[in-house]
Amino acid sequence: MNISGTGIVLIVIIVIAVIGFVMGRRFNGRLAGGTGIKAPMFSAQAATGGAVSTFVLADALARGPVVLFFYPKSFTSGCTIEAHNFSVAMPDFAALGATVLGVSGDSIETQQRFSAEHCASAFPVASDPGTKIAASYGAKLVGPISNRTTYVIDRDGTIAFSYTNMGADDHVKYALEAVRKLVA
Repeated sequence: MNISGTGIVLIVIIVIAVIGFVMGRRFNGRLAGGTGIKAPMFSAQAATGGAVSTFVLADALARGPVVLFFYPKSFTSGCTIEAHNFSVAMPDFAALGATVLGVSGDSIETQQRFSAEHCASAFPVASDPGTKIAASYGAKLVGPISNRTTYVIDRDGTIAFSYTNMGADDHVKYALEAVRKLVA
């Protein structure tokens, strides 16, 4: 049987999704050690619509909490659903003073298209070549693929909440709950 490169990528994504569903769990703020640990600081190229800029986590935290979500691959069904869900909820996050950033191992050119087409240009999506940022957060799976993990980072740079599950539906709901608790 001859499987194309696209077929192999789809098989890998399906296997990762199955593993994620089986092992998915709610962490409530644990990143390699526990609640309240410092989030790894980073900067990355990010796209909001067609515009590329540099996202600096420390700068975003100076303005308020940050919702950082890692997703496996732009333009896949689950990632498209998750991006759409975050774009619809952006008025709620903005009202709470929170910044949202999506991150995947895709190129910045791919992120430009993904942000414009599936994020409604409502928030930036960053390119993480080699999934180095994902690895620093414990969200790297295999190769250029990240686990679907959402973190809420408090203004002081500590992880307030994390949630890992390959299902795309609950990430926004849990992130909003966590941000509401932070600003209450």
